[in-house]
This record gives sequence, structure tokens and C-alpha cells, in this order.
Amino acid sequence: MAFTQRSSSFGEKKGGRTVGRQYQSVFIMLMLSLVMLGGIGSRLAYLQLVQGERNRELAEDNRILLLPRRPARGTIFDRNGKILVGSRLAHSVSIWPISLPKEQAEKDRVIERLAQILDVPAVEIMERVERTSYNPNKAVPISRGVSSAQTTALAEYASELPGVRVEAEAVRNYPHGDLAAHALGYTGELSPEDLEEKIKEDEALEDDEKMEYRLGDVIGKMGLEMALEPTLRGEWGGQQVEVDSSGNVLSVIGEEPPISGQDVQTSLDLDLQKAAEVALGDHIGAIVAIDPRDGAVRAMVSRPTFDPNIFSTRITQAQWEQFTKNGYPLVNRAMQAYAPASTFKIVTTTAGIESGKFDAEVVLPTYASLNFGGIQFWDWNNAGFGPLGFRGAMAWSSDTFFYQVGRAVGENELQMWMRAY
Repeated sequence: MAFTQRSSSFGEKKGGRTVGRQYQSVFIMLMLSLVMLGGIGSRLAYLQLVQGERNRELAEDNRILLLPRRPARGTIFDRNGKILVGSRLAHSVSIWPISLPKEQAEKDRVIERLAQILDVPAVEIMERVERTSYNPNKAVPISRGVSSAQTTALAEYASELPGVRVEAEAVRNYPHGDLAAHALGYTGELSPEDLEEKIKEDEALEDDEKMEYRLGDVIGKMGLEMALEPTLRGEWGGQQVEVDSSGNVLSVIGEEPPISGQDVQTSLDLDLQKAAEVALGDHIGAIVAIDPRDGAVRAMVSRPTFDPNIFSTRITQAQWEQFTKNGYPLVNRAMQAYAPASTFKIVTTTAGIESGKFDAEVVLPTYASLNFGGIQFWDWNNAGFGPLGFRGAMAWSSDTFFYQVGRAVGENELQMWMRAY
């Protein structure tokens, strides 16, 4: 009997503990499940309800890309409707950073191959890509006006160039070469510094006046191209495309064609311009032909000159060095005045004698240099010429002789005779 009771007590104790533990384990698992499901549910609710709009935008940004298309610039005509500046069809190359290999070594191989084909330093390409690393979905312009041989090579190596895009575009064309180059000007790609400046200028304008400049944009940098930039540039267009995770285009969603710039008719006369160019020849100087009836400029020539077509595509360092050897060809000698130099000695002589400060037969010592305002001004031979009169000083073109006359006469007298001349 005692054994039976002990067995019964033992069984009750053991059974009680087992049942308690089972309920406790189930309760704990249930609570953990509820906490986890609650956390997941609250997170889903937060992502969908609170941040839903933002997440949809991010998803669209990764799935939808905008392929910008540059507008063709307006045509420039002479007074009779003959084309002075137009556009020609060419090819440009750009990179989608999102489509480049993720491994740095593979990315470097792509850029090295592209640099080899385009004859562009790999460092320059990498800098352009890194400059837009904050937005990998944005196409990075690399080169414009690439040759047919380069276009063919890019097609042949397409499998080795993921993310590299080649497309047709209008490039500025000057059919008459260097004719009227200084009057017409030239176009060039915006530098990063220029772009920042243009963006700041845009911020100060009304919405309908903004020019919407972007990396790779081309603007007028001289002459009529620069002066008429708002009229000639046009408005960008583009394609909206759907891409996969590798950046491959799946479909075209929409397209907005670019709007070409407005055409401009100038007062220049092509035939008269050609005649003026022949008349000046290779002499350094300028010719301007103005219609006396209305002041219209019919021809403008400056020498030395340049061919604006070289700026329509990428200019190499060797081309630039050769270009700058040609005696400041970008200086428009019809618009940018020369310093009067020694011709001003005629004004100084007149002021000195007519003011009564000096006799026509006066003799003055000349020096290697004279000091004015703490600055040392040298005679052109760095030695002086000894005692000279006006005739001798003019013959030898002695600077220090006329420095002394100018100082004695004073600025008011000099200005009066400058205006008289």
C-alpha cells in the first residue's frame, strides 16, 4: 500500500512538471512569433504607407533611365540667305556607369580599351565617370565627332565595352573653314568649372528663362556663337527606356524629340567677306567693311585666323600647341584694340610743345629706366641714349625721354590731346 501511494505520488509529480513545461514552451514560442510577425508587419506598413512613395520613386529611378538627346543649333546665314554656319551628322560616345563591371579590374579594362580606340587618356575618362558617381544612372559624355574608323572599332569591340553607348548627333559645321572665324566664333564643350558657373546663373533666372545646362553640353564660346547662345542652342529632348539590373535596355517607354535652335540671319555678305579675306592675305591685322547708310557690318576679317571646325570635336594637346604657335589666332583684331605703344609719342610731343612746358628745341637726358609710383619703367634698350631733343627722341623712340615730358605735362593735358587726336 505504501508502495502504491509512493508510486502514485511520484507519477503525479512527474506528470505535473511535464505538462507545465510544455505549456510554457508553447507560450514562449507564441510570444516570439507574435513579436516577430508584429515587427515584420510594422516594418512592411512603414515601408509601404510611410515611405511607399519614396521607394516607388527609387525603384523607378533604377528601372527607368532617361537618354538625353542634344538639340541641333540654329543655322547662321549671311544677308542673302547663304549658309555661314550649320550642322553635320556625327557620332558621340558616352558611358553608363550603372552598366560598367562592378570589379575595379574589369572596369579598368573597359576604360583602357575605350581610351585606346578614342585616343583619349584613360585618366580623363575615369575622372568623368567618377564625377557623376553620385548618379550611376546618368550617361557620361566621353567624346564627340568620333571618326568612322573609331565608330567601326567600337562596334567590333562592343562585347568588351559594356555600358559604352554610341549615337548619332548634330555637330557644328563651318563650311567655309576659317572665313569670318572671329565674327562667327566657335562652340565648345562646357568644362566642369563652366558648368558650375552656368548652373549658378540659371538659379537666378525665372523658370521660363532657364537654359538647363548639363555635363557634356556644348555652348558658343566666341563671336556670334556666344552672343546669340540663347537663340541658337535649342532645347534638349530624350528617350525614357526601361532597363534590367545590368543596365541593358528592355524597351522604350516614351520619347521627347529635341527642339532645334532658331536660325539667325546676319548683316555679313559672304562675297564681300571673301574679297576682304583675299585683300588682307597673310598680313597681321584686320579689315572691317561697314555700310555707311545703316552701320551694318558687311565683312570682318582678322589675321592670324583659325578654323572653328577644330573646336567642334575634341581637340588634342598636340593640336592645341600647334594652334597657339600661330600668333594669338583667337584675338579678334577688329574688336580688341592694340595698345598704342610708341605711336602715343606723337600725342606726348604735341602736348609737351602746345602746353608751353617744353620748347621745340629742348634737349633732355635719357636714362636706362625711371621710377614712377614705386615701379621701374625701362627704356627699350635698357641703357638710354644720352641727351636728345624731340627729333632725336622720336628717331630713336626713346621711352625715358617721353616719360619725362608726360610727367611734366600731366594727365589732364595728355587726355585733352588724346581726345583731340
